[in-house]
Amino acid sequence: MTTNESDCQISEINYKEHWNAAYTKNSTEKLGWYEEKSIKTLKLITKTKLPKEAKILNVGVGSSTIIDSLLKEGYTNLIANDLAEKPLENLQIRLGEKSKKVTFIIDDLVNPTKLNTVRDVDLWNDRAVLHFFLKEEEKKSYFNLIRKVVKPGGYVIIAVFALDGAEKCCGLSLQRYDAQILQDYLGDGFTLLEELNHTFINPYGGERPYVYTLFQRKN
Repeated sequence: MTTNESDCQISEINYKEHWNAAYTKNSTEKLGWYEEKSIKTLKLITKTKLPKEAKILNVGVGSSTIIDSLLKEGYTNLIANDLAEKPLENLQIRLGEKSKKVTFIIDDLVNPTKLNTVRDVDLWNDRAVLHFFLKEEEKKSYFNLIRKVVKPGGYVIIAVFALDGAEKCCGLSLQRYDAQILQDYLGDGFTLLEELNHTFINPYGGERPYVYTLFQRKN
């Protein structure tokens, strides 16, 4: 079983059901967006020089190994968020006893009922979530949530499909970005510290151009 685009054709979309199904039918290693190690994200996190007790909110994290890596690096205040229950269950099972060191929040980024109560986030980390939001009201909700939860001086990492990236992922249409578009949505309250282009090779050999960005909220 794979998660190539042709495997996920759908009409009426219930996003929670869609992602629960993807993580039920496929092991983490066979998901089209699987990274053995989140090298680019970890590089940007290192650049922030945040202390190990920094509050790091990983949005739409699924069962990503970024949580494993951050725990290994000694970070102690991690939040793992996803819309769907199944990927977070898979992540908890893989982490075992280490899962007790992570706060798990099942919630919708564009219609939050729990995440909007979180405060003083030192780092917002998003790899491959934002680009699924196509409606302007969804994007507005996403960026408003960033402004609500990220503290002054805090950081935002957003990694999304670049302008020359894929048009679909797992049957879902995508919005593609560059650093300037992200800056425009975040507004003048955030400073772009770094951007880098990266062509991710998925588990099936497909090339997926991404743009990785690191922003800092102004004090």
